[in-house]
Amino acid sequence: MFKSLDPLLHSQLRLAIVSLLISVESADFTFIKEKTGATAGNLSVQIDKLEKAGYIKVKKSFKGKRPLTTCSITKKGSAAFEEYVNHLKSYIGK
Repeated sequence: MFKSLDPLLHSQLRLAIVSLLISVESADFTFIKEKTGATAGNLSVQIDKLEKAGYIKVKKSFKGKRPLTTCSITKKGSAAFEEYVNHLKSYIGK
């Protein structure tokens, strides 16, 4: 039987963000924006949704006089991503 997919991760941009963060210790907003091709506004909204769900941790600081937003995956986010991938595999029979 098909398992339900996490609607939070089923969004293309949110899935891309989590996929990026799975493979790195942390990533700044600019790096994520460049890798995903998202607009700053849309990326900001999606990061906020993932943070509120507890899937990522967001740290705001400054680099010199410029604001710096850094994101990292949480244990909950890693587990959700792993479960999402496993459920997708059930759709393709692997």
